[in-house]
Amino acid sequence: MDQQSPRTEQTDGAATAPESGDTGALKQAVIEMLATVTDPEIPVNIYELGLIYEVEINADGDARVVMTLTTPNCPVAESMPGEVEDRVGSVPGIRSVSVELVWDPPWTPDRMSEAAKLELGFI
Repeated sequence: MDQQSPRTEQTDGAATAPESGDTGALKQAVIEMLATVTDPEIPVNIYELGLIYEVEINADGDARVVMTLTTPNCPVAESMPGEVEDRVGSVPGIRSVSVELVWDPPWTPDRMSEAAKLELGFI
């Protein structure tokens, strides 16, 4: 994940939205926000865990997130998509958010980033 922040800081410290029509910067801001959501059972964020399958942002600032969970029986199956929707919706420049929870393909530990595998002792 690119470590550069797509936001700029104003002199008062408030974050500003990426330039209008810059969907790449807006997508990066959404990914950074997704990295603040952690799975309550696994101390790693959902982006590094590989639970986020797709992030799309259109020129109007409408976001679409396709995600899964580690298992359909996950205790946060009902609350996690709502939390993702709320967090993504808080990104400056995002107008609306759609979160699609899918089970195919199923999540496996192979989807985790190297950083997540290292954090969890897989490597």
